[in-house]
Amino acid sequence: MINWEELKHIHVIRKLEEILGHWFDTDIFFVDEKGQFKNWEPGEKREFRNTLTAVVAAKESGQRLLIDLAHKSTEKIFRSEKGNLVQDGMLSAERALVSKIAVDNEFLGSVIAYPMLPNDLMSGDKSKAKESAKAADLDLGDIEKAMSKLKVTSGGDLDYFKQLVELVAQEIVTFHTEISRREERINALNKELGTRYRYDNMIGKSKPMQDMYLLLDKIKQSESTVLIQGENGTGKELIARAIHYNSPRKDGAFVTVNCSAFNENLLDSELFGHIKGAFTGAVKDKKGLFEAADKGTLFLDEIGDMSPSMQVKLLRVLQEGTLTPVGGTEPKKVDVRVLAATNKDLKEMTETGEFREDLYYRVNVINLTVPPLRERKEDIPLLVDFFLARGCKEKGIAVKALAKRAIEKIFDYPWPGNIRELENEIERVLVLAGDEPRMAADLLSQRIRDFGEHSKVQGVRVAGKLKDALEELEKTMIREGLKRTN
Repeated sequence: MINWEELKHIHVIRKLEEILGHWFDTDIFFVDEKGQFKNWEPGEKREFRNTLTAVVAAKESGQRLLIDLAHKSTEKIFRSEKGNLVQDGMLSAERALVSKIAVDNEFLGSVIAYPMLPNDLMSGDKSKAKESAKAADLDLGDIEKAMSKLKVTSGGDLDYFKQLVELVAQEIVTFHTEISRREERINALNKELGTRYRYDNMIGKSKPMQDMYLLLDKIKQSESTVLIQGENGTGKELIARAIHYNSPRKDGAFVTVNCSAFNENLLDSELFGHIKGAFTGAVKDKKGLFEAADKGTLFLDEIGDMSPSMQVKLLRVLQEGTLTPVGGTEPKKVDVRVLAATNKDLKEMTETGEFREDLYYRVNVINLTVPPLRERKEDIPLLVDFFLARGCKEKGIAVKALAKRAIEKIFDYPWPGNIRELENEIERVLVLAGDEPRMAADLLSQRIRDFGEHSKVQGVRVAGKLKDALEELEKTMIREGLKRTN
């Protein structure tokens, strides 16, 4: 369906209407495939360019005649093979030019240029016009006066008039086609994002991850605020995106901001926007991220780093759904779902007064804790395989593999930087490996290679009987082997 409301904002169409009105003294109507007016509501006040149009549209009986004209012209243009036609109008002495709007042979409506007076009607019998006006209960004097002002169109002017009206219809088709393509592209991208961020596309089959998937599935239809807690590098933003693209707001914008990346004043402007002249450098009005995320989702990363005054402003938006730009006085209404993330213990921060308790309970409606990698070590082989396959594909090389000893070292390491650290390590190994299909442990970073070497020696019992020490070492090695092989 054509977005008729948007047509009034299209510069080319508005300019063509101005030209037709100025040169040919005609009014342009948009009519849909059912014959319904889309840029004029019968009975509403509108400034018409043509005197006859104004006289006819001023009375209810005349409005019915215009409606009848729209229905009849729609029916005729739908059946016509040509793009435009000149047809009898509601009065026998005046006519309208109609141009078809069709996309892929589908009739979507028409453009009506009304009224027009071809030269061949000047010699016709105008008594019929008087009879029609009288039958329609229109003021005959006003009709005659208006008709006397009609501009006669003939010869080359008539051809040019037709071309301009057809051009209006063509611009509408072009606009509709372009908008349809954009919407199809947006839908395709949203579908792709939705597929990409499906919960079952996340890498991890461990018990902590399965518990998290279960919670994500429960909240996917919710509009509640979610607090995502976890260490750096655990994938909090990835989970926030998954929540958005599996929610009713998936067609809206997903906007993200790192609260620790801005000082207080900059974050204020970034979140809530500012008006021109609010501060030095504010040369024009600027929308904030809350407005940009209207009808969508705003992800506040590192919310624990937000200053106390910013916490107050955020609380107001969450409670009232309104914000005031920097330097502004008028509040603005926004409809935004907020997802927040932090690697800090907000509960402890509320006890020390660093974080507002009322804001904590407002953002912590649903709490989701992302497990660190050391608590889901059985997922490490899956993550390593994924990063290896993706890295080799990006570099256009054959898939490489890690040597057994390298896998053991990776498994033993606690990964304080979590998944991000693991991802960077695999990328580093791929670069250093060159053409080698199998990557040895000596390619790993020294911190990973050396981890646990000394502690294992120190952990062996050197006092007491040799048999007991050997049994203890054997148990330790079996336990480590079971961990490595899952």
